[in-house]
Amino acid sequence: MENSEYELRRRAVAEQLPARKLDAMLVSFSPNLRYLSGFTGSNGALLVLRGKAILFTDPRYEIQAAQESTCRVRITGGPLTEAVLSAVRRHGIRRIGYEPARMTCESYEALADKLPMRASLVPVHGWIEEMRMVKSPAELALIRHSVETNSRAFERTVTRLKPGMRENDLAAELEYRMRRLGAEKPSFETIVAGGPRSALPHAQPTAARLAGLVVVDMGTFQQGYASDMTRMLFLGTPGAKVKHMYHAVLEAQLAGIAAVRRGARTAAVDAASRNVLKAYGLDSAFTHSTGHGLGLEIHEPPRLGKRDKLRLKAGMTVTIEPGVYLEGFGGIRIEDTVVVTDNGCEILTPTPKELRVV
Repeated sequence: MENSEYELRRRAVAEQLPARKLDAMLVSFSPNLRYLSGFTGSNGALLVLRGKAILFTDPRYEIQAAQESTCRVRITGGPLTEAVLSAVRRHGIRRIGYEPARMTCESYEALADKLPMRASLVPVHGWIEEMRMVKSPAELALIRHSVETNSRAFERTVTRLKPGMRENDLAAELEYRMRRLGAEKPSFETIVAGGPRSALPHAQPTAARLAGLVVVDMGTFQQGYASDMTRMLFLGTPGAKVKHMYHAVLEAQLAGIAAVRRGARTAAVDAASRNVLKAYGLDSAFTHSTGHGLGLEIHEPPRLGKRDKLRLKAGMTVTIEPGVYLEGFGGIRIEDTVVVTDNGCEILTPTPKELRVV
């Protein structure tokens, strides 16, 4: 990412401070911190004022912070809150916005208890997350790269799949292939579940041997950006019930994708998938939302669920992932990552969607 893009984002925050009746915005949540500064260390805080921004971190990250960020950097050997308080006093800051859903009670109290007279902390909900929802061309390129790496890891692993392989062995092989292809790490704990366990939407891999239906839900972080994909395998010969379920879920997923476009309500996308499953008598077995945003986090706004009324904007990246889960039998989910466009969406995931029989 070009340094100029981070500077433009910080400038956008600074320009909105007066309208929000703030003198400064304090950001410490790691994805938001990275979005505004480029800094990737585990301990940092960014104070955005009108005309300047200060990045606070500790001596472990002195070199890294200077390399990654164009902000003014302050290195402190003590708690970051003390350095922030010092800057608040020095610049005469009165109203400081903070992230209430992202700051610990301990950090809040450490700041609030020592603020100068007439200074106050003002809760700001979801401001930076809202900015992050629409991706820049540079961000879309990074997400596309992550998606492609994820799909290549899947293809290279599935060719090695053999009957009798364990769930955790397949998960380990998938994550190994991701890293060999350049991923930093999985974007979440890889889901591999076979047989009746495939009916657990967020199953953790076990030592159980794979048989019958197998759900593989996987994603990578590459250059900080996430990808997410779910594909189905079948070890053996799928019966009529499996084929019926798979056809229903695939039709529902395609309907959800067809509903994605600039201006569409997120609930409408969910309804498009859910209505297909209702026609098959399977809507009660669809137990989660149709999708979610992704970017610097694997799950970030917008959410595509029954009660989510946000309107999609061009440049948002979301997943479309309806599923059906029958206890004691198994589950089927199909998931792609897509980017919203003016007239629809672009499917970023290149992996074919047919049920792969091994």
